[in-house]
Amino acid sequence: MSARPFLDTNVLIYAFAANDPRSDRAEALLAAGGVIGVQVLNEFVNVSRRKLGRGWAEIEGEVAVVRALVDPPVPLTIDVHEAAVALARNHGFAFYDALVIAAARRAGCTVLYTEDMHHGQAVGELTIQNPFA
Repeated sequence: MSARPFLDTNVLIYAFAANDPRSDRAEALLAAGGVIGVQVLNEFVNVSRRKLGRGWAEIEGEVAVVRALVDPPVPLTIDVHEAAVALARNHGFAFYDALVIAAARRAGCTVLYTEDMHHGQAVGELTIQNPFA
């Protein structure tokens, strides 16, 4: 098991947000390092571009900062996909949440920081924690 936490997309978004009360906590989590997945990077780019209206240069700079602070991203493989399908089917997770959980479990993480899922819920050895609660 990895002592390093898995960081969901919202942690990254808040780490780069201006005037958001969650930013300090998110910045501290990111600075401490951890693990992310390719799915998290994909979601970060999508939200940054479509919802926040950031330009490509700014997004690419932020992704470079993230990549410098965290372990190499867990790839989105067919094994991760199949594990996510099983998690969604068996536990009722939304599919994209299940992809994040599957990647965190693949990395051997015991903590997943996210505000998008049920705080305190355990999925095997992985515990979901909302760092902004």
